[in-house]
Amino acid sequence: MRSSRRAGRCGVVAVVMAADMVGKRGGGRPSGFTQAKADAICARLADGESLRSICRDESMPGTTAVCTWLAKYPEFAAQYARARELQADALFDEILDVADDGRNDWMERLGDDGEAAGWQANGDAIQRSKLRVDARKWMAARLAPKKYGDKQALEVSGKDGAPLIPVINVRIGDA
Repeated sequence: MRSSRRAGRCGVVAVVMAADMVGKRGGGRPSGFTQAKADAICARLADGESLRSICRDESMPGTTAVCTWLAKYPEFAAQYARARELQADALFDEILDVADDGRNDWMERLGDDGEAAGWQANGDAIQRSKLRVDARKWMAARLAPKKYGDKQALEVSGKDGAPLIPVINVRIGDA
């Protein structure tokens, strides 16, 4: 009998029960913390790779193990946070690469006779590039909101846009 319940990511409980595995140690992925594994994970994150794709690698622990490490090892949590900040920079750099890559933006059009008749815009490739840029902008803004997020200003004014007038109440004696 095997049942599992998974919800969310880091910090959320993942329960896996397997009656046939009770008391046995499986030969699955490595889940024990080592600084070398932590360094490798953070280096790949800082390079722009997602945690999900890193954890797909058989030599790496699963995402649940990484999330457990984050809660258990404060040094790793700080290293991971810094790697995520660097990941935002890597994604920002990728935006220019994607935007400047026009290799598939044009397709050769063929005439009825099969000869080249000119060029036409490849709308699918252009839309895909736009999606890739937008996804990286969104992700960078979430990873480093102060650096890459939208700037929002709060303007405070009085009634009908008039400037605020400070009111000072002075109380003299017992009233």
